[in-house]
Amino acid sequence: MCARISISTIHLETLLLLKFQIILLWIKTSIAGNIILNHDFSLGLESWHLNCCYGHVASADSGSLKGVSAKTGANYAVIHNRKECWQGLEQDITSKVSPGATYYVSAWVGVAGSIQGATDVLATLKLEYKNSSTKYLFLGRTSVLKDRWEKLEATFSLETLPDRLVFYLEGPSPGIDLLVDSVVISSSSLRGIETTNGVCLTDGDENIILNPQFEDGLNNWSGRGCKIVQHDSMGDGKIVPSSGKFFAAATDRTQSWNGIQQDITGRVQRKLAYEMTAMVRIFGNNITTATVQATLWVQIPNQREQYIGIANLQASDKEWVQLQGKFLLNSSPSKVVIYLEGPPPGTDILVNSLVVKYASKLPPSPRPVIENAAFGVNIIQNSNLSDNLTGWFPLGQCKLSVGTGSPHLLPPMARESLGPHGPLSGRHILVTNRTQTWMGPAQMITDNVKLYLTYQVSAWVHIGSGASGAQNVNIALGVDNQWVNGGQVEVADHRWHEIGGSFRIEKQPSKIMVYIQGPSAGVDLMVADLHIFPVDRRARFKHLRNQTDKIRKRDVVLKFSGLDASSSFGTFVNVRQIQNSFPFGSCISRTNIDNEDFVNFFVKNFNWAVFGNELKWYWTEAQQGILNYTDADELLDLCKKYNIDVRGHCIFWEVENTVQSWLKSLNKNDLMTAVQNRLMGLLTRYKGKFRHYDVNNEMLHGSFYQDRLGKDIRSNMFKTANQLDPSATLFVNDYHVEDGCDTRSSPEKYIQQILDLQEQGAPVGGIGIQGHIDSPVGPIVCSALDKLGILGLPIWFTELDVSSINEYIRGDDLEVMLREAFAHPAVEGIMLWGFWELFMSRENSHLVDAEGNVNEAGNRYLALKREWLTHAHGHIDDQGQFCFRGFHGTYSVEVSTFTKTINKTFVVYKDDSPLVLTIDL
Repeated sequence: MCARISISTIHLETLLLLKFQIILLWIKTSIAGNIILNHDFSLGLESWHLNCCYGHVASADSGSLKGVSAKTGANYAVIHNRKECWQGLEQDITSKVSPGATYYVSAWVGVAGSIQGATDVLATLKLEYKNSSTKYLFLGRTSVLKDRWEKLEATFSLETLPDRLVFYLEGPSPGIDLLVDSVVISSSSLRGIETTNGVCLTDGDENIILNPQFEDGLNNWSGRGCKIVQHDSMGDGKIVPSSGKFFAAATDRTQSWNGIQQDITGRVQRKLAYEMTAMVRIFGNNITTATVQATLWVQIPNQREQYIGIANLQASDKEWVQLQGKFLLNSSPSKVVIYLEGPPPGTDILVNSLVVKYASKLPPSPRPVIENAAFGVNIIQNSNLSDNLTGWFPLGQCKLSVGTGSPHLLPPMARESLGPHGPLSGRHILVTNRTQTWMGPAQMITDNVKLYLTYQVSAWVHIGSGASGAQNVNIALGVDNQWVNGGQVEVADHRWHEIGGSFRIEKQPSKIMVYIQGPSAGVDLMVADLHIFPVDRRARFKHLRNQTDKIRKRDVVLKFSGLDASSSFGTFVNVRQIQNSFPFGSCISRTNIDNEDFVNFFVKNFNWAVFGNELKWYWTEAQQGILNYTDADELLDLCKKYNIDVRGHCIFWEVENTVQSWLKSLNKNDLMTAVQNRLMGLLTRYKGKFRHYDVNNEMLHGSFYQDRLGKDIRSNMFKTANQLDPSATLFVNDYHVEDGCDTRSSPEKYIQQILDLQEQGAPVGGIGIQGHIDSPVGPIVCSALDKLGILGLPIWFTELDVSSINEYIRGDDLEVMLREAFAHPAVEGIMLWGFWELFMSRENSHLVDAEGNVNEAGNRYLALKREWLTHAHGHIDDQGQFCFRGFHGTYSVEVSTFTKTINKTFVVYKDDSPLVLTIDL
């Protein structure tokens, strides 16, 4: 700690005069809306305090800093001798702030000293409480170059006030001087006014795009590899602006990346989220629809280029459509350009307007209130057909009748959810005269479905004779005009098959219909005992906790030596688990690690990593013979620094649309050579550095290499990888294995694929389940794990993410998946497919928003991590022992006697027998 330093040392008369001036100034600035005293440093540093550093006020003509003049007035503050990044300028604003009001912050800031490139200046609130720890609220930041003023803007609102509230500016690296020209904090009732120093307070909705509707011709705009033209109409007057008077066209496009662009360098700040809205359409080349994409081209100080996709949509030549998206810069850029691209060459991109502004923060979603949730109650009418076909109707021209001979037991997954259940009726719906695959029995269930409830779907299905090959049967829902998958199964024989799935509706529809479809036209379909029921997912958690205690914990006996009977009575033991040894990891990308907030959350809450793209072949060798391992190397360096283990994803990817064009153009011999070079180059370069490899990703969903190089290529990939790096565990990896919604990747097909590889000598060491799942139901997930578990291989969830616009529902989904995985003995690791907003493959799946705020789903993850740490305390028993049952992992123990305190660490490894440790006191 260091004492606060006040720069002014003045006589009493001067002090009284200054206090009078401050009162007048306070009245003046209060009328103008500014709650900051001496905001322009006209009174030196009066009312300001320096945060463990030094400072002075420079005037415009003082020449104290060569080349630096005031931005808005005659003076500015110079904060120097900064030894920590948090040191800066602060002011107590406790008495000026009211709870519930919104305040707008505006400050002109700069930096000076030995600095290359840009650095950040931050505005922060310090909230001090008498009976609890001090908290810090980040308000905003701006990226600043040397000898250049930048405007820092932010907003804040406090529901309750702390005992003391301090506003301060901080941020540049130690040794860098912080310059402050003026500071304004204004309440919402005075937005948009001009303050006494000439700074106009904006409402936060200011567009950073210059000339956004082309009212000033094409000023500030340019073509990216093509020409741009301003229009008031086109196409013989058929194309006119959707708003305003003009629009622009990117024309003479010869490449898909050609388009219209604007340089926005200096107008965007790192680690702040921005939202973009553009009105676009296409014209010409006989193209009626094409993808239009908004992209950022970013150059960072080391001259590395980044391309950040903001948004894309199918644009039309018939009407203007709105293109929307969000973006965030992790690094301090030296140049930023936003541009539109995408349509085929020869097609014009038309732009009517483009807006980029600081992204508005939406309030956290409330927990849904679901009244009268009848868990386990079937919402299907007459599912046992006791009333013949009442409630059912044929979809299409097929015919429905009632048959007998179906199973009398509930399907296993439904039985697991519903518990004890009486025998089924043995009756089923027989569907004949099917002339289309979508024809089958249907029922309207609109009034029976409640929003935000997760429903499990279950039925027995059977097909008639006449089918050629395996048939896919699907329980589908028509939600207004949208198809929702309720589960699928492949039927290849004349047995009854269980079909199971799940769904959830989060927006109020006008109608919901359930129907069963799938076999080829002419094939009869039989459906028995369709059940759709809401699942009480939390009720299963008690069972999972008990299962977790059995497989993730071990009995521990601490035996203490060196104690006599009299001293053992007063000896107190406090055991605290430092880290659970179970792997919890996340996907990371190269751009993420430029954001220190991202890195801090990642290294604190995960102990494994997987790279999103940086190890994939299309990334490391986008052009034949030109290798790029720089990004992967830098990610590995970060993981090594923080002792984080890494999965290698992936050596190959079997799905054709992920394969580079140059590979597709090779003949068989050259493709085989390229495959061998890829294996040799990657596996030798990183030998011993990746604990796992996904050898050939998604082989259940693609066959690019197998089709061109023969069936043996898959096993050869595994065998060669094992020879080059025997220390790595080699995985298969695929999606939709665990959710019952994709017949291509059912557990049965995954098992058969693994067995086939092993028969060919492939050293398959692990099973990867990606886990991109919607509305998960525990028994369905567990059923897949049980089936895969018979192979005796470790199972990892390798790319887990869940998606819901409601953070509480997202948290529920995540908790279901984490608890099911952690409680299953075959699962040996869980990798999330990211956690940070705008850097995940699916929307509404993040745990932390773009600016670092943890949401409800993130809090749920952190709570589970805490739950899976063991803490125990108490006294040594009569035998000189302390016993507890704890999760596997690293522990510290503190033993306190009357005369001394001893600290030890130990590790609890997985084993069925008790761990006995002797501690010498």
